[in-house]
Formats: sequence, structure tokens, C-alpha cells
Amino acid sequence: MIIDQEKCIGCKLCQPYCPMGAIEYLEEEKKCRINLDECVECGICLRPDPCKKGALYQQELDELRLLRQVFSNPLVPHKTTSVPGRGTEEMKTNDVTGRFKRGHAGVACELGRPGTGTRFKDVEKVAMAVAKVGVTFEPHNPVTALMVDNTTGKLKDEILNEKVLSAIVEFDVEIGKLSEALTAIKNVAPELDTVFSLDLACRCEPDNSVPAEEIARSVGFRPSINGKTNVGLGRPLAEEE
Repeated sequence: MIIDQEKCIGCKLCQPYCPMGAIEYLEEEKKCRINLDECVECGICLRPDPCKKGALYQQELDELRLLRQVFSNPLVPHKTTSVPGRGTEEMKTNDVTGRFKRGHAGVACELGRPGTGTRFKDVEKVAMAVAKVGVTFEPHNPVTALMVDNTTGKLKDEILNEKVLSAIVEFDVEIGKLSEALTAIKNVAPELDTVFSLDLACRCEPDNSVPAEEIARSVGFRPSINGKTNVGLGRPLAEEE
């Protein structure tokens, strides 16, 4: 996003709309400017049309800035998955998709939030840490599409400094390896210059116990168990194999 310096009158009406705090006020010039290194191209400042002078506009985006846009603007679908927003089907659809089989767990590490965002160098740190455990990265996820090697979790070098609103490292792991995968995430956490949330999904046992819960607690996490399940109206449940 760009602010036309010829049109800007420094009213600051656009500033509250930026979730990244990328709109700076220049005291000497009495104008606002967008810090393009911090701007994630989410489009939030433009949609409410706060500028009465029409100074805000969407510039032509190159490949790297388009990457920022698809991970940050919920109205723009990812070309690799055709899913807008985070770019991946929710883990909570497992009752109808059957993505995670019995004896396996689905794990999603969502890095970044409005106010902080994340750079892909931190996304890569998480991906490479869990890859050593022997996980299977979710193929229908735009972060996986950015990997040059799915066995190591290595991302393309040219994107590592790009900043986005959020990105999800998502994978399937055998229950027997879940403790090791969660430990890898916990160990790499101090190296991350952002915040992240951790999601776990697995099939309940016949007694309604959740295998992933005990494992997460043993590693030092404090999971919050909930039944946020979206089965989809009219969609058949996945059959267990």
C-alpha cells in the first residue's frame, strides 16, 4: 500500500486501520507514509476508505509483495489451494475430511497475529525443527507449497524476510512421535520473534479420552480441550479405516 505524498494532508485518519502499525507520521513533512518493510499488504487501511483526499492507493505488486498479500488479505485466495485467509482447510473439519487417522495427530502452529505479524524466517525455523522428527506436512497448505524440500521444511531463501499477518505450519504426525514434535516446537519457541498458537487434533478414544492431551501436558503445554468441530451441513462423516 502507498500514500501519495502530493495528496496527503497528514490528518492521520488512516493510522488506526493498520493492524501492523506500518503507517508512520512524519513530523517534519506533516504527512503520513507507509513503512513498506512492515506493511503486509492486507488492504485493511484501504477498504474503509478513510482518506478524504484519496491519498491511499494499492500499488502494483511484485511477486514478493503478492506473497505478503495472499497471506494477509482474507479476501485474496491462495493460488496453490484456492482458499482465502489462512489458505488451508480448518483442522476442525476432520470429522468429514478424515485427514487425521486413528493413531495420528494433526498439529498446526500458527505464527503471527495482528499487531505482530511474522516473517517467513520464523516460519522456517518451526518447519525445520519438526521436520527432523519425521512429520508429514499438509499438502493442501500454502506454507508447504513454499518449501523447497518437504523432508527438511526448508523454505525458499528469497522469501525468508517477507512479513505477513500470519502463516500456519501444519502437519500430520504419528501419536508415538507427537511428544518429540511438540518438544521440538517448545525448544525453538525462544528463537521466534513473534507469537504463535498451537492446535492439536486427534480422534477420541472409545472412553472419550483425547490421546494428544496427555502427551501435550507431559511436554509442558497446558491444552484447552474443546469440541470446536465443523462437520458441515449435509456432508457425510468420514469413515474410519
